[in-house]
Amino acid sequence: MKSYPRQLHLFFNALTYYTRFSAPSWVEYSAENQAQANRYLPWIGLIIGFYTALIYWLGSFILPDSLAIIFSMVASIWMTGALHEDGLADTCDGFGGGWDKQTILNIMKDSRVGSYGVIALLMALLIKYSALINIEQTALIIISAHCLSRFLPLIIIYREKYVRSDEQSKAASALSPLSTSDLLIAFIPVLLCFTFSPLHYLSVLVPLVCITLWLASYFRTWIGGYTGDCLGSCQQLNELIIYIWFCLPWFIGGNV
Repeated sequence: MKSYPRQLHLFFNALTYYTRFSAPSWVEYSAENQAQANRYLPWIGLIIGFYTALIYWLGSFILPDSLAIIFSMVASIWMTGALHEDGLADTCDGFGGGWDKQTILNIMKDSRVGSYGVIALLMALLIKYSALINIEQTALIIISAHCLSRFLPLIIIYREKYVRSDEQSKAASALSPLSTSDLLIAFIPVLLCFTFSPLHYLSVLVPLVCITLWLASYFRTWIGGYTGDCLGSCQQLNELIIYIWFCLPWFIGGNV
């Protein structure tokens, strides 16, 4: 039987966990592979970004931009099974309704969605749509946003500790501490995105790093670390910040 590099196995473990895509039959699935696959999360984001940008680009030829954007958003949600959106809703429910660590964790684990979660999802979708309808270089920013927003949660994994110890946690098998070399592997697709972007687009890193470090501190203060839902909310908030950032006046209308 032909042997494949282990990194390919890790990549496809990440692909099947974070998206609805299937993998070749030779891929080896294991708890160890899944735990080390998160280094490829930004690479998965790059694939999702290309897919959703393609949906937008094709739709824009025959549909109004508003509909093309909605279809690209639907494609993104379908591709990921709303994994990160679910994390955002659970996090808002937990931290909105909880008053101590255990209560927050219990609420976040509850499969039901509460008022905070519903409102957070509605507002996130509205902000995403409203921002995308106004930005320029839409396809490029969609690709970059999906990739970059999936790198930033890895900073939390690198700096903080996972706080759930129960065996029923779905995220536990997909998370393990990251090394510096893992972060470098994860950062390669981010570099690719900026390589094809104007230099001043680098300015978006400032608010992204700030909000990620603030989230890490906030999670640490309340629950002592992070959960999978916390990472999902980090991805969603950073994706929104990217879209909002490129709605600023100096990015619109050729003012830069």
